[in-house]
Amino acid sequence: MKIVSKILLICTLVFATAAFAANEVKMTADLTGAQTVPPVKTAGKGAATVMFNKDNNELSWTVTYSGLSGPATMGHFHGPAAVGANAGVVVPFQGSVESPIKGKATITADQAKDLLAGMWYINIHTKENPGGEIRGQVTVAK
Repeated sequence: MKIVSKILLICTLVFATAAFAANEVKMTADLTGAQTVPPVKTAGKGAATVMFNKDNNELSWTVTYSGLSGPATMGHFHGPAAVGANAGVVVPFQGSVESPIKGKATITADQAKDLLAGMWYINIHTKENPGGEIRGQVTVAK
């Protein structure tokens, strides 16, 4: 009887973990100057890993970059916008924008729809490129 109870407990934990993971969406973005609008010539590049929790609309991120024309002055999520279009800031990065940039925010249900539809992008700005030096569209990881 004890073995059956242990097996049931293990199965419950496995299914509960799988259900929780199903509500976590991993997203990524590759940041380049070519994606900014208009495009920017830069050696800068970056990558972002974004996690979105559908249960509580919590967004968390880690953005790394290198090769910019100078120190980053600000960075944020913009949206809604398709690739090649510009949009306003929806979530600014708080605190230091030195690589790696890490943060968390809670977004609205409407913002979550746009994010999951691939209509958000990340933009990193510098003094040399105040409109943004590198940019990357945030999409669900494959």
